[in-house]
Amino acid sequence: MGSNNRLRVLIVEDESLIRWAVSETLTQAGHTVTESWDAATALRALAEAPSPDVVLLDFRLPDSNDLGLLATIRTRSPSSAVVMMTAHGTPETVAGARALGAYEVIAKPFDVGQVEGVLVDACRARTH
Repeated sequence: MGSNNRLRVLIVEDESLIRWAVSETLTQAGHTVTESWDAATALRALAEAPSPDVVLLDFRLPDSNDLGLLATIRTRSPSSAVVMMTAHGTPETVAGARALGAYEVIAKPFDVGQVEGVLVDACRARTH
């Protein structure tokens, strides 16, 4: 984790309003945020920059609507914690995400103000 609990966060969310709200909240809290709107831009972001401390990953994207992207992120950036978010979470989806190493699956809609705490907890869990 960065100094003073400042995180490098990759947000992967195709809904621009949600992506913007989470990004603004995290940036104002002092975190460094990279935004991606689909699987392709997320994988490009992982390839071009140091691994993020945590990835906030939407389950359903224009070019990804299964746990394949989560599995790829876990392989390409094993040190990153991953928190998934979905409006379509079934018990099977949640169990599958956890089996692949997701720290938490947040149901949409969610309180943007609570996301930072979940991301910090996810990072702490990965470093201990």
